[in-house]
Amino acid sequence: MRLLQTAVVALASAANAAATVKLQPDPLLNLSSTSPQVTIQGASRPDTQLFADLCASINVMQNHYFENWIGTWPDAIDWTRAVMGTHIAGALRTITEDFELARSQPNIVIPPLANFIGRYFGELIAFYFGQDVFSLRGEAFDDMLWVVLGWLETIQFIDELGDGRWHGERWTPAFAHRARIFWELSSKGWDQKLCGGGMLWNPRLSPYKNAITNELWIAASIGMYLHFPGDENTSPWEEMMVRPGLDKRDLGKRDWPPHDPMFFRTAQLGYEWLESSGMINHQGLYADGFHISGYSEGSNNTECDERDEMVYTYNQGVILSGQLGLFVATGSEEYLNSGHKLIKDVIWATGWDLERARPVANLDDYHANLLPSWKGLGRAGVLEEACDIFGTCSQDAQTFKGIWMHHFTTFCSPNSLDKIMPSAGSRMSQQGLVRIRTKHFAECKKYVPWLRHNAVAALGTRDEHGKFGMWWTIGLFPWEQGLKMSWDDFEKLHVLPPDHGEDDYRNRGVPHNEVWMMTNPNITLPVEAEKEGLPAVAGVSMERQKAVYMQMGKEDMKKREPRTSGPSKELWNNDPNTRGRGRTVETQGGAVALLRALWVVSKHTY
Repeated sequence: MRLLQTAVVALASAANAAATVKLQPDPLLNLSSTSPQVTIQGASRPDTQLFADLCASINVMQNHYFENWIGTWPDAIDWTRAVMGTHIAGALRTITEDFELARSQPNIVIPPLANFIGRYFGELIAFYFGQDVFSLRGEAFDDMLWVVLGWLETIQFIDELGDGRWHGERWTPAFAHRARIFWELSSKGWDQKLCGGGMLWNPRLSPYKNAITNELWIAASIGMYLHFPGDENTSPWEEMMVRPGLDKRDLGKRDWPPHDPMFFRTAQLGYEWLESSGMINHQGLYADGFHISGYSEGSNNTECDERDEMVYTYNQGVILSGQLGLFVATGSEEYLNSGHKLIKDVIWATGWDLERARPVANLDDYHANLLPSWKGLGRAGVLEEACDIFGTCSQDAQTFKGIWMHHFTTFCSPNSLDKIMPSAGSRMSQQGLVRIRTKHFAECKKYVPWLRHNAVAALGTRDEHGKFGMWWTIGLFPWEQGLKMSWDDFEKLHVLPPDHGEDDYRNRGVPHNEVWMMTNPNITLPVEAEKEGLPAVAGVSMERQKAVYMQMGKEDMKKREPRTSGPSKELWNNDPNTRGRGRTVETQGGAVALLRALWVVSKHTY
């Protein structure tokens, strides 16, 4: 693989040298006590040291954060746990697929495959029972959809490994049932009355149609069409329900077949709405979402006309799985072209020049207390959240970069176009499919130097326990012992992201104002009333939803209001990644997803 800019390599080597990790050996997996470092090498063979790093990062994630006796990551929250399960299932798919390839390389010590599968798949089964499904059924629609994606990912792992004799295949019906239940619960978020369609985010707040819920709806629906194996278990409902796309189905017939065209139509409908919504900003990135002006005061306006300009990394990622799935289902190349454009816009917004395969800024001119400027989704060629530099990222935001990497991996995996649906294949000649594959993978290959640059940065954030930090960028720049920086320092360095009036509600909490909060008690919440005896939101009546919402006290919301002026306290001292929430299971999951992305996509280069 082509060498990166000399200055970057030098900085990264210094950062990595300082971050050599001493791991406690795992008696089950027999991992070596020293985590190997990612190396920069030619394109003649895969980076097996990276494979070992991936295995070690998973080991740390599960050893430090997962509790078998309760079957979950106790420090996570409901939706981030679903994402952590997705990362483990995705990593299992990659490890089993490339295990022999990695073991065939010299000087690489990797434990037996059976140990990986036995341990981590066993922990996924434990998580199936540890997942708080009752809590999730009453949460926002995006929370429910993470559950769908997680179990679909696990089903794909089982399908790829299973041969009709493996015991793990016995779990597919249970995982499929849970995916189906949560897809169906989330379907109540589809709303045609406001904005001409689209998914609502939270039924207990003023109507907000955001990018992530709609992207999740698209990705989950096309995922159900492609990977859902069917479900004959009608529990817990037997009633007639109305589904998105005005399609009716009698659940009492127990008719949930695989490749149900209803899922495909739903994904298409969702994608058409998202593409026409005006959600994309001037940088080609998805802004967070749309409010409806005047709604809480009783206005007759039904248009999405107030866009929240906040940009988060995960809003640029989940849609990639949806676009890939829609191509696999239809053969329409435009889905892939749109995905590549989004990826390129994301990479440019990190400050990386794809054509020259190097950061836009000359990193020789910068150091830990003089950083390149913010480009929209990062700096110095590294993916960032706006909150990273301040150490103010919430538990939500700590999960976002890993989500982007997971769905990017799905989009650019070398086997991403292996299973074209027959209906799509019939629309393309063999030559046409070869041309599309060649073009798609050539584009994916261009992203590898950027991925490697991000992996080098992230590896520079590991502590002595092998835990990765949230702010990857600082891993490129060795920081001095005792370095102290204040908010005023940052303002002088002009590294603050521009203020476009966005509400960073994912990190600072939902603002208590008329835009976000329902202030008129006479307005019905934008979730359709109960239909044929089925409560609109997971067994909670409309009256109860409204009562709970109205009881959300102003004193509680004051705690979440954004700061109007920065504190004078030091932003960091010694290790920038100990600020705020510090290193968590969410930051570790992000590193697992990043290292997996580099391993998988770099296979295009040999």
